[in-house]
Amino acid sequence: MTITPLLLDSVALPGGDELVHGHAFEARWGGSRRTLLLDGHQLEVHDLDELLAGERSPVAVFTSPWPEWDRGVHSVSPDGTFAVFSGQREVRAVAAGGETLWQYGHGCWGPEIGHPHTGDERQVCPGHEHGSCRVSDDGRFVWAHVVEGEGEEWRELWVVLDARDGRELARLALDSVASGSRHLSHPDGVHMGLDIGMGQDGILLYWGRWDGDTLTTWDLNETLDRILFDVHPDHEGFLTMEHYGADLRLHALDGSVLATGEPPVPEDDADPPCWDWACGFVDGDTVIASTLEYEDDPDTARHWLLDARTLRIRGAVDYPSGPVDDYARPLGDGTWLTYDKESGTLSRWGLGGCLRGPRTPAAS
Repeated sequence: MTITPLLLDSVALPGGDELVHGHAFEARWGGSRRTLLLDGHQLEVHDLDELLAGERSPVAVFTSPWPEWDRGVHSVSPDGTFAVFSGQREVRAVAAGGETLWQYGHGCWGPEIGHPHTGDERQVCPGHEHGSCRVSDDGRFVWAHVVEGEGEEWRELWVVLDARDGRELARLALDSVASGSRHLSHPDGVHMGLDIGMGQDGILLYWGRWDGDTLTTWDLNETLDRILFDVHPDHEGFLTMEHYGADLRLHALDGSVLATGEPPVPEDDADPPCWDWACGFVDGDTVIASTLEYEDDPDTARHWLLDARTLRIRGAVDYPSGPVDDYARPLGDGTWLTYDKESGTLSRWGLGGCLRGPRTPAAS
């Protein structure tokens, strides 16, 4: 079965692939989805609806305190009044006018033990390792993945900071040796997820909750070597992918498996595909995933729609404009984004009524 989506918006946007591939989306702001785009050393905040309508002017702009540092995953407060940057040796909150609000210093992400820091402001020590940070949806706290110590004393931490002054409120020592990380805010506004990538050594996954007094965390790594991708918009579980794309799983918050989604079975004798490194909830009923990287012919590359609660495949997406040979970024509101690198076009697609008919079971 194939499913034809509706083209809702389309706009020429050089560099718009960051909206599909990067960590560009945060909580809704003023009733509309907010996007973050890095333009050189400036972090731009955009309203997605306005951006798709052709408005290129950002709602707010924050200048990185370290123009030469091009790693880390940053965040912006829900009201858009300040940004928090994840640097190589500190987390720093910056106002829209460029004023430093506070700094939280930590160990260096650079992998060479004892290497000199050539300048406190440059933060360009060797290596590509980095942490991440995220402002809580109520704007009160900052969650950050950082390091402390050196040599045998070196370790990674997950810390909760007061968003007003950067004061450390809680910490959790981690067993990770990260290449990078990212945070995912749960739509309940209370829980925060942390996904830590360690290259060929796998992935570590944590959930946490800070109630103002106690840090409660869930270490899911005895049973999981999986990438955290998305949370069900109605709080009915979170979505992960096996490290190498063997399957998708829907989990309860404690990590227990609610459903498993296998890749589609090929029609011929070809090797079965794996899921690509991209998936998520189109809405409360639908997940979108892809098998693009495992197809030799771009014309046969596919996005797939799955039932959000069973992860059974409903059908392949048949775009009216022709095959899309890049990932899809679902938005949770019944729509998703794709980006055409050749034309530099960002498109938003919707389901419309195309899923109201009978659903097909997953291939067996």
